[in-house]
Amino acid sequence: MKCSVYIAASVDGYIAKHNGDVSWLDSVGNRQADMGDHADMGWHAYFSSVDCLIMGRKCMQVIADMNLSLEQWPYGDTRIVVLSNTLKQLPNTLHGNVELYSGDIYSLMELLEQDGHKHVYVDGGQTIQSFLELKLIHQITITRAPILLGGGIPLFAKMPLPILLKKAKSIAYANDFVQEHYAVSYL
Repeated sequence: MKCSVYIAASVDGYIAKHNGDVSWLDSVGNRQADMGDHADMGWHAYFSSVDCLIMGRKCMQVIADMNLSLEQWPYGDTRIVVLSNTLKQLPNTLHGNVELYSGDIYSLMELLEQDGHKHVYVDGGQTIQSFLELKLIHQITITRAPILLGGGIPLFAKMPLPILLKKAKSIAYANDFVQEHYAVSYL
């Protein structure tokens, strides 16, 4: 099963401020830029290629706190698995097929594969880190927001082994965001 990452980060590599705040993403870049056919910076094309989303509890909480209406919900009816060893109930502000999972990630991947899933989107800093350490991520797309936060929650932490990123492609958008695409290769 293919697992990939599609995430935004500051140029200095942070996905959120220390308190989890990501509102800075909506206030940076050239907001007047004519994005033409790239208004979503590839989000819809990417998301249409996945059939399941796995995220961590903190990432889920950020989404739940947005209190999105059903019309604003970006995930449609895609199956969403929230990883948590402490959470017992999901917030009421989540829509769709959201479920909690506590346990071994390899076992989860086996269950998803048995259910027919082919491409999993992995989201959330600690969850991405865990999947990388288990050598489960195949592709990474990072959209760099034109801001230096100077601190916060880093996209990547210390890794036990180096991970090679190959087949690099990048796109500079008119709004000053730069998107990087990589294939992941484990040593």
